Amino acid sequence: MKKQFIIKYCMGLLLNFVVVGLYAQDTMPIKTLPIVTVSATRKVIPEKVWKNFRNYFARAENPRWFMANKSYLVRFMTDENLNHALFTKRGNLVYHISYGYENNLPDDIRNLVRRYYPDCTITKAIKVEDADRLVWLINLVDGKNYLVVRVEAGEMEEVEKLDKA
Repeated sequence: MKKQFIIKYCMGLLLNFVVVGLYAQDTMPIKTLPIVTVSATRKVIPEKVWKNFRNYFARAENPRWFMANKSYLVRFMTDENLNHALFTKRGNLVYHISYGYENNLPDDIRNLVRRYYPDCTITKAIKVEDADRLVWLINLVDGKNYLVVRVEAGEMEEVEKLDKA
């Protein structure tokens, strides 16, 4: 059953890319994102970057550093949750992503999701923070569907809904 879901999901994505690609060729220019090069683990981290990392994430465990273009990407654990953070070469935090579960959600976010999706189980909660935004991406599952909802500034939006196979 899981294999059928994966096959259907991949085929749907492929079909979507083909249709969008054909339509895009006729009506709009193709826009590409800049290339990001992530290089091997860094042994020497600039003092400003290290100091700000420790200020933001005092309880971080097992940090692993990488270069992402001219920025410093760090992967680390806090309270058994995987985290990613990106710092500029001057030590400024660009973004922080934390991968957690229902127990990591603030009560107001959990209650909002439960109010609109009372029959669903929260399987994953991802917190994305940058300088002026906080966004939660929440994976849900019920008897028939997989769902992804996005919560930002008290507003919730259903991002994706897939039928279980």
